[in-house]
Amino acid sequence: QLQACGGGSVQTGGSLRLTCADSEDAPTSYNMGWCRQAPGKEREFVAGISWSGVRTGYGDSVKGRFTISRNGAENTVYLQMDSLKPEDTAVYYCAADTDLSAIATDNDIDYWGKGTQVTVSS
Repeated sequence: QLQACGGGSVQTGGSLRLTCADSEDAPTSYNMGWCRQAPGKEREFVAGISWSGVRTGYGDSVKGRFTISRNGAENTVYLQMDSLKPEDTAVYYCAADTDLSAIATDNDIDYWGKGTQVTVSS
């Protein structure tokens, strides 16, 4: 079971760090990532990281501002969000799948965590 936390409210240009932990000792071989959904919009891919931590990928709208990392031993993934913009406002969801591309394409993902709200004010 994935548990995400770290959301909150910040002003434009601020930073937040999201954390997603697997509380049920799932195999550490799962790829993990983040998607987000803003009100009235489709869910979109934000960032993903392979089970080894070697491969990472980002959505175009967050490249250069967000950084994904993981602690493999604890099966925990982090999303460092810098230079936040109002358009980053959304509910952020943690995801895990044996296929990293499934996370990147939001395609039949194995596990979802409950969302955490991020609000960026101008």
